[in-house]
Amino acid sequence: MDLETEIKNNVNQALIEDIGTGDLTALLIPAGEIATASVISRENAILCGTKWFEACFRHLAPEIELCWSAQDGVAINAGQELCQITGNARILLTAERPALNFLQLLSAVATQTRYYMEAVSGTGAKIVDTRKTLPGLRLAQKYAVRCGGGTNHRLGLYDGILIKENHIIAAGSIERALREAERIAPPGLFIQIEVETLDDLRNALAAGARMILLDNFDLDELRKAVALNAQLASRKAILEASGGITLENVRAVAETGMDRISIGSLTKDINAVDLSMRFSTGLAGQ
Repeated sequence: MDLETEIKNNVNQALIEDIGTGDLTALLIPAGEIATASVISRENAILCGTKWFEACFRHLAPEIELCWSAQDGVAINAGQELCQITGNARILLTAERPALNFLQLLSAVATQTRYYMEAVSGTGAKIVDTRKTLPGLRLAQKYAVRCGGGTNHRLGLYDGILIKENHIIAAGSIERALREAERIAPPGLFIQIEVETLDDLRNALAAGARMILLDNFDLDELRKAVALNAQLASRKAILEASGGITLENVRAVAETGMDRISIGSLTKDINAVDLSMRFSTGLAGQ
C-alpha cells in the first residue's frame, strides 16, 4: 500500500474512533465561527507526521488553511511555532486531538531514531527498525524512522525472509533452512538468518548466507564475528547486531564493525513529543 493511501486510512480510523456519533462539545461553539490556531513545540525534537496532522483537518473541511514553518525530518526547538491553521472553529476543535496524536507519536519515533543515528555517527553502521510497531501504524512509524535518518527493515512477513531459531530447528539445519529459503524466495527478496553463537555463524557463512543477524552477542563476540566474516573476502555477509542495544552502548556495538544495528525501541519504547495547539481567539484546547 502506498503512503498516501495509508495516511487516509490511518486518519479515517482515528477520526471515527474519536468522533463516534458526533463531537458534542464542539456544538458549544457558534456554527460559523472562524478561528486561527498555532501548534507549538514544548521541547526539542525532530518533526514528523505533518501529512497525517493536516489530513485530519482536511478530511473534515478541505478548505482549511494550514501553513507550516517546519517540515518533516527537521530539528525543532522548545517554544517554536510549527504551523498556523485557520478555519471553522468547530472543525479545529474536533480534529485537534487526533491530529496532535499523530504528530506527537511520529515526531517521537523520528527523534528517537535521530538520537541513535547521532550516537553512531562516523562508524558506517546503519540504524535499522523492526516489526515491533503499533498495530495499524507500521507504515507511519517506518516513515518516521526514515525521517530520523534510520533504515527500514522488512515491512512485514511478505517482503523479506528472516530465518529464526525455530525455522532452523524445523528445517533440520542452518544449511537446509537457507536452501529452502532460496528456493521459495522471489527474485530480489532478501534472505537473512539469525544466529545465536559463533559456531552458528560459522555454519551460516559456510552455507553461503549473505545477511546474518547476530542475536544478543556481546562486544567480544561481535568483534570475533567481524573477523570471521572478513576471512571470506568477496563473499562477506552483511552483519547485523540485535538485542539489548541502548543509546548507552550502541556506539560500542557500531565500533565492532557491524554493518547494521536493529533496534526495536525506535518504534516500541517511545515517549510522545510534547506539542500543543493554541487558539488565538481564546478557545481552550482539549
